[in-house]
Amino acid sequence: MPLITRCEKNEKRERSLALRDAIELLGGKWKICILQNLSLYGTMRFKDLQEEVAGISSKVLTKELQQLEQNFLVVRTINNTKPVTVSYSLTEHAYETRNVFNALLEFGAKHRAVVKSGGG
Repeated sequence: MPLITRCEKNEKRERSLALRDAIELLGGKWKICILQNLSLYGTMRFKDLQEEVAGISSKVLTKELQQLEQNFLVVRTINNTKPVTVSYSLTEHAYETRNVFNALLEFGAKHRAVVKSGGG
């Protein structure tokens, strides 16, 4: 059995930490749905986003959007309208999540087909 060098061990640890960061950042019931909708529709007002993410309360949507904004994935814009409206859009950095969403969608579709057919 080959010995793992200190460098390889550190690299594996860094990859593990990076995966944990990504899961923490995108984890939960709503974040991926929010990001996916912003990716599909572009800039969205709060109420429109709440309608598209079926079942989310305004309190939870507010909290999730704040976390996404703090992590540089979403930009919040206060629009000078009467009444004042707030809209959200993805940052350039957030567009990197598209590949993640596409992989999850592909896996989800394949998994649904496997389950529907009764197994592997």
